[in-house]
Amino acid sequence: MTHTGRATATVNGVTVAETTEWEEVEGNVYFPPGSLTRELLEGPTGHSTHCPWKGDAQYYNVKTGDTKLENAAWYYPDTKDKAKHFEGYVAFYKSKVDIKTE
Repeated sequence: MTHTGRATATVNGVTVAETTEWEEVEGNVYFPPGSLTRELLEGPTGHSTHCPWKGDAQYYNVKTGDTKLENAAWYYPDTKDKAKHFEGYVAFYKSKVDIKTE
């Protein structure tokens, strides 16, 4: 589902992603590629997972200062048809990255 309003992803007060339009899928905020601070993302890491309806996910590490969060972000580079609306968008583990929406 597409949402409008501000969404941010931060680690230790450093903004990793910020947007005013995002997708929410299964309770996760997916940030458009242009909203990411790319220099804070390392990867893809080689880790992957499979979802029956979304496809295969690839992962990024998130690095801010001395903090490196392994496989803290994921995206679907080539989604199945039902997930095309957020193909390439990036989500973050809420247990590792602070996600806020307004």
